[in-house]
Amino acid sequence: MRTDHANDIADAAPASLTDLIGQRAAVEQVRVALDAAHQDGKKFDHALLVGPPGCGKTQTAKVIAAEMQCEFHEVLGQAVTSPADFNALLLGAKDRDVILIDEAHELEKEFQTALYLACDQRRVFLQSRAKGAPQSIPLADFSLLLATTDEYKLLQPLRDRMKLALRFGFYAEGELVELLRQRSRALRWPLDERVLVPIAARSRGTPRLALRLLQSCRRVARSEAESTILPDHLDRACRLEGIDAVGLGPTEQQYLAFLSGGATRLNVVASRLGLHTRTVAEVTEPFLIRIGLVTKDDQGRRELTAEGREHLSRSRPVSVP
Repeated sequence: MRTDHANDIADAAPASLTDLIGQRAAVEQVRVALDAAHQDGKKFDHALLVGPPGCGKTQTAKVIAAEMQCEFHEVLGQAVTSPADFNALLLGAKDRDVILIDEAHELEKEFQTALYLACDQRRVFLQSRAKGAPQSIPLADFSLLLATTDEYKLLQPLRDRMKLALRFGFYAEGELVELLRQRSRALRWPLDERVLVPIAARSRGTPRLALRLLQSCRRVARSEAESTILPDHLDRACRLEGIDAVGLGPTEQQYLAFLSGGATRLNVVASRLGLHTRTVAEVTEPFLIRIGLVTKDDQGRRELTAEGREHLSRSRPVSVP
């Protein structure tokens, strides 16, 4: 990892497998696959990386490329919008290069189909303007990594072509503390050790959120001409961003406050929050349900659990729109 003084959290991203913290099962699978690839002088096997956002899928893919000493090509699934985009991505890779398609489930079905055919035949087919027979172009022997939060939105034949399934989960608090300590040392950001556990506790088991909050703490410290990150800087960063003791933001706090009136249907909650029902169901609610603050009754209405009511009573009141 880089050890020079830096101002951005991304400047000390892991560059080797030994630097990765957490995700032990996935990391061990990668270690075995890397050892096998090096022993056989072959590419890294095609792999599916599945798990929640911000839990290390993209970072692991970059480390795989670094360990293979090859070029890394990254694209978002939704950015592939034409055959030209698709062909340029595949034709731009050399033997053993790593291609990561992030949010792979956002790929249109036609490109998913073309992708598994390309994996099988190691060729792409270009339709000529004269509408004659398509031109066949060979592909390099690259490694394809598909990162997704929803593997079942990928076509089954494409999933079947992936020889590895790397599964990522949320981090334990201790793992986040270790990650924060590692990153702050690599960046040479002095800090009071007392800030590590509270940052981890507010990070929802997600490294991306933990590192973002660490960056916010340093921003506050530097705004006050301080070099060392202190608990007071964490408190101020959380007040500025409206983050409470368990990592809930303003929208989630308003959601809980609204449910204090009793069980409520999703469309009513969404209307009061000024959000689309899908946004509430897929973005606002999952963490609240996962940590046991909110539940659904038999009619699908949302209501606070005993833990949710207790948390709300401990938190300062928020206004409900």
